[in-house]
Amino acid sequence: MRRVLVIIGAAILIGSILALSIVGSVAAEPAVARSDGREIGVADVVDGDTIRVDGDALVRLIGIDTPEVSGPYRDEECFGREASRRTTALIPRGTKVRLVFDVEHRDRYDRLLAYVYRVSDGLFVNASLVRDGYAGALTVPPNVRYADRFRRLQREARDGQRGLWKAC
Repeated sequence: MRRVLVIIGAAILIGSILALSIVGSVAAEPAVARSDGREIGVADVVDGDTIRVDGDALVRLIGIDTPEVSGPYRDEECFGREASRRTTALIPRGTKVRLVFDVEHRDRYDRLLAYVYRVSDGLFVNASLVRDGYAGALTVPPNVRYADRFRRLQREARDGQRGLWKAC
């Protein structure tokens, strides 16, 4: 009986530690009110900083820039494929995301401009890509809500030689 209680106690302790680490990582992201933004499914990942959502709209993740993958008008840049794969891993087809807009809602190419949050756990995708070295900060006024944060995360990724900062 005592051995069973020790095992149950250890399981509870480990579960609590895991729950706190998950809550802590989500809590570190900016709080997004349930009423803020628009929930929609991911239809496809175009590249590291552009996704297609249900209804065929293109969404450009604002405040960040990932290296380009090859296309008809551009050459592939160092770490472009890795950045695209990372975005696909974070928000694969079918994932529900919350799009949160800043001042401007569309760019000159008529793409939606948004901060993207994964609905299942609140992960701030834009920030995650910068923090892990798959994207750099890109500030385009007037959409500057998280510019300071993205610059700080970029500096930390660069100093830590993460992702593109090590490879390129």
